Amino acid sequence: MGYKPNVSSDSDSGDLDLSPAPVEEFGCSLFGSIRISSLSRADLREAAYELFFLSCRSSSGSGSRGSLNYYPASPSAGSGEGSSPRWPSSPGMTVAKSRIKKALGLTARRSSPLTTGMARGIDMSSPGKVKRPMTSAEIMRQQMRVTEQNEQRLRKTLTRTLVGQRGRKAESIVLPLELLRQIKPADFNDLQEYHQWQRRQLNLLEAGLLLHPSLPIDSENHHAAARLSRIVRSCEAAPLDTGKNSEVMRSLCSAVTSLAWRSPEGSPSSSLDPCYWADGYPLNSHLYIALLRSVFDLKMASAVLDEVDELVELMKKTWPVLGFDLPAHNACFAWLFFERYLETGQTEPELMWAALSILGDVAVDAKKPDRQVSYVKLLAAALGAMRGWAERRTVEYHQWFGKDLGANMGLAVALSLATSKIIMEDDMIGSMGLLDPDGAVCASSSDARVDYYIRSSMRSAFTKILERGTSQDDNIIAQLRDEPVNILLDLARSTEELAVAEKKFFSPVLKKWNRAPTAAAAATLHACFGVVLKQYASKATQLTNELVEVLKSAGKLEKLLVQMVVDDSADSEDGGMKVVREMIPYDVASTIASLLKAWIEERTRLAKECLNRAKETESWMPRSKSEPYAQSAVDLARLAKESLDEFFDIQVEDRGFMVQDLVNGLDAIFQEYISFVAGCGSKQTYMPSLPPLTRCNQDSSLTKLLKRASPRCRAGIGHSVVGAVAADAHRPHPCASRGTQRLYIRLNTLHYILVHLGALDKSLSFLSPSVRRVAAPPSRHFDGAGAAAQAGVQHVAEVAACRLVFLDTRQVFYEGFYVDGVTEATRIRPALRVLKQNLALLASVLIDRAQPLAARGVMRAALEGFLMVLLAGGRKRAFVQEDHEAVAEDLRSLKLMFGEGEGLLGEETVEREAEVAEGVVALMELPTERLIEEFRSAACESGGIGVFGERGGSPKLPMPPTTGRWNRSDPNTILRVLCHRDDDVASQFLKRAYQLPKRR
Repeated sequence: MGYKPNVSSDSDSGDLDLSPAPVEEFGCSLFGSIRISSLSRADLREAAYELFFLSCRSSSGSGSRGSLNYYPASPSAGSGEGSSPRWPSSPGMTVAKSRIKKALGLTARRSSPLTTGMARGIDMSSPGKVKRPMTSAEIMRQQMRVTEQNEQRLRKTLTRTLVGQRGRKAESIVLPLELLRQIKPADFNDLQEYHQWQRRQLNLLEAGLLLHPSLPIDSENHHAAARLSRIVRSCEAAPLDTGKNSEVMRSLCSAVTSLAWRSPEGSPSSSLDPCYWADGYPLNSHLYIALLRSVFDLKMASAVLDEVDELVELMKKTWPVLGFDLPAHNACFAWLFFERYLETGQTEPELMWAALSILGDVAVDAKKPDRQVSYVKLLAAALGAMRGWAERRTVEYHQWFGKDLGANMGLAVALSLATSKIIMEDDMIGSMGLLDPDGAVCASSSDARVDYYIRSSMRSAFTKILERGTSQDDNIIAQLRDEPVNILLDLARSTEELAVAEKKFFSPVLKKWNRAPTAAAAATLHACFGVVLKQYASKATQLTNELVEVLKSAGKLEKLLVQMVVDDSADSEDGGMKVVREMIPYDVASTIASLLKAWIEERTRLAKECLNRAKETESWMPRSKSEPYAQSAVDLARLAKESLDEFFDIQVEDRGFMVQDLVNGLDAIFQEYISFVAGCGSKQTYMPSLPPLTRCNQDSSLTKLLKRASPRCRAGIGHSVVGAVAADAHRPHPCASRGTQRLYIRLNTLHYILVHLGALDKSLSFLSPSVRRVAAPPSRHFDGAGAAAQAGVQHVAEVAACRLVFLDTRQVFYEGFYVDGVTEATRIRPALRVLKQNLALLASVLIDRAQPLAARGVMRAALEGFLMVLLAGGRKRAFVQEDHEAVAEDLRSLKLMFGEGEGLLGEETVEREAEVAEGVVALMELPTERLIEEFRSAACESGGIGVFGERGGSPKLPMPPTTGRWNRSDPNTILRVLCHRDDDVASQFLKRAYQLPKRR
């Protein structure tokens, strides 16, 4: 901002022009959107001086030829070389008593008067040169930068025009037309200069009569307007012939006369009546403002001449020609000082105070009735431009005014309030669309509007901080995704500094119009930071100690801002509670809880992904010999431990209530994983189906004799099967399939999970007392997963045992012994050797913790298979009472393999598991008659009394159901012993009681 030196083309000496740069360069123009033909600012200034000269000359009365009869300043009190003359007083006034400067609070800037030498550039140090004070006319000519040659041409024109018309008024003369008539090319240095001058005069006529006439052009004057427009266009290439006999000149005079001398009422008018050629808006305003600019010193752009009163009084003579009055003058005068305040770089606050002072008169004028439409347009343009400039700065005063420019900011606020008040109270101006969108809210009081400025500027300043680059290429917005913690910490500190600076530098100025400016600023910053905090806290993927630090800094900032609101609103009726209620709390504790919950959900999601990955890829291969369990279990356990460790590493208070949420989430994942590990089918899949009940097919007497006489023959009957079994039993490799070994890995995995669930429970027991009270009850934290794992271990052990016995060793065990009777060749010893090898493999694959339960499962399955051989062995198995001793011995061998010595189970466990099998074997020792009696008793007891025949015969025994739970007292078990008893008594009983068929 400030001056821009330019070389003036129409100055006397050609020196640098120190006039300020046009106000348009500062983003503010009074009529920037209105085209004034092709007239430049210099053209308007020259036209304004010509109009001024005409108005003063025509109203000057008598006097010497060509003089304006201005009253000159009083003669100097004497002068001499080397002495500084005192500034003389004008008649009736002194510099100190300048009415306008005193009313506007303007100070005198010049210590010496304007003299004729200063005006003409004379070297006053030369001897014999006389200095005298300049007349008002000379001052005006100098201020308007008019050359003596131009003034001489103007004097000649007016002299010729007013010859014999002494009483003719300026408003009855179309000055550009008279100038075109009287001035010839010979009055200029060259034809090009004359052409430019002629074009300016024609453009002025076009602007006043065609583009912006005060009276609209009607259909009657359409042809005159067209002629004038053609003449103006024709002058662009070459100058017009303005001689007395020129047809163009006659046409021009005719067109101008038709357009200028039109009365508002439509009645004909004479050449002595007022004409309307320069009173149309905005041409008249531009011309008058060009005159008003002359009140400023050319060498000190911010200083108003001490002769301003005299100059303004002379300018008033142009009002009839321009259609001006005092209200229009006041509006332009206010704009003048505002314009000069901007052009001088806003370094002279007294210029703005002068504009504000004049706006007080403008406010009074705006309320007067019967205002002209042109005045309303002028007022709307001036007020709209001033308010637009002021509000652009007040809504962002942090950007436009530094900490040391608080006074300038106050001036902008005062201007905005003053202009807004006039606009809001004027219906005609409001109808022109100047009401701002927030007018309905802010028009009620200056307090409300300043509150709007504060909040708007604080939001803008906060946004600037947010967007301020941390490096040359990056900005905060881009880095928030990468370094949100550091950015938010810096933002919190910058916001605090902004709040403190606002309270120190700007709030004292704004306190004049707003009761609590600091409170409004603090509330706005609180809301702005809250939006950013909420936005990026919601995007945070995990809660870290750094993020907790951000939240704590946010809490500190909130506390500071709330205290500022309370302090600033102490004098209000509610003590600032209205503003405090407006501030939505950051609720740091709730935010931390929410982030903790999100963190827990994320950890649960990761665990779920680990589970799903295990379901898709787990092959149940051991990690290594030293770690014979699934990799997925290791991953899940490690993830759970890391989650708990990281959770308790977060430095937050009152987190205990969230522990159980994390535990519950992990517990559910563990349960689902355990269900997946234990999902290996059912043992019933491997259990053989029970054959139908039949009675033994008795051999003939000859066959029985041969069997007793030749044991070898009996052995040869099953030689092929048993021999194959024995040969397979001596192979170096065990019979456990890969599927069974994978079940062992599942079993190891479940035990691994159990161990780590205990470790997690133990780590949770070391929480702080406050956390233990909330989240660590005496029971286990992972009760659900622990119970599921225990059940899973039991299930997998049973399935693995049944698979081993009934699938892997089916040929040598269930199908391998006691085929075609109990002999040395069909005893259980070969099957036990194979089973022992598989137990050794089990011990090598399973971890120590898993071996007892797995061995117990194998024993149960083996006993179950042993009993199925005795009770559901099919058509190739038949027993006699004498076989009891051999069968009992085989049972003892089976027990011994699991119990004493190298067995995996204790003696008590083995005895307890074998009780049922021993009871069934004991039944085989009983004679057939005794078995039948026990069967009758058990069958009647389980089914009630027997069903008698139709004629009261012996009771009919009910068929006992097959439960699969073998027991010495179970009627179905006893019945099956009878079905496998190879004698006539048993066969006849079964035939009579149940009509069971013989074996084929």
